[in-house]
Parts: sequence; C-alpha cells; structure tokens
Amino acid sequence: MREPKIGGFSERLSAQAEARKALLAKMKPKPTVRPEVFETSAEKKARELEEVRARRATEKEEARKRAEEAEAERLLALENDEQAQLDMKRQERKDRKAQAKADARAKREAKSASRR
Repeated sequence: MREPKIGGFSERLSAQAEARKALLAKMKPKPTVRPEVFETSAEKKARELEEVRARRATEKEEARKRAEEAEAERLLALENDEQAQLDMKRQERKDRKAQAKADARAKREAKSASRR
C-alpha cells in the first residue's frame, strides 16, 4: 500500500525554500581571517633567511670546535706514541737529505751550464 504524502503543498514549498537558502548559504564567501600582525612575504623571507643563517653559523661553529678537539686529541696521541715520534724524525731527516741532494744537483747543473 502506498504511504500517504506527508504535508500539503505549502509545506513542500517551504521545505524547498529552506533547501535553496541552505545551498545559497554554502556558496556565500566566508569572511577572511586576518592576523593581528601582518607580515609581508618580503619580511617573511628575510626572517627565514636570518634563521637559516643563524642556524648555519651555529652548526659551523660546532663543527669547528669538534675539529679542533679531534686535532688536539690526535696531537696528544701522537706525542704519546714513541714510534710515531721516531718515524717523524726519520721522515724529517729524509726530507732534509732529499732537499740537500736536489740543491746539490741544481748547483752542479748550473755550473755545467755556465761552462757551455
């Protein structure tokens, strides 16, 4: 059996009008929310740039400190290592001898070149 229609013609018209009003209310532009302190894009970019620079400066300083500490530890370990000290002395001696040999060779070549 068919259910009888609820309400009359005037009720359907009022329901239709309410539905139309609801649709129109959805489409109305909403008021914009403005911040109390307005920051332009240039100011925002400058602020972010300063933050990045400050962060990089602190990171760079920390890296420099770590490098200094590592170098100090390496030098301390090197000073405490007798074998490394001996190797360094040998290497310095070898470098001095090689330099003296190169100087002597250059001197001989200059002398022979002057005779020619």
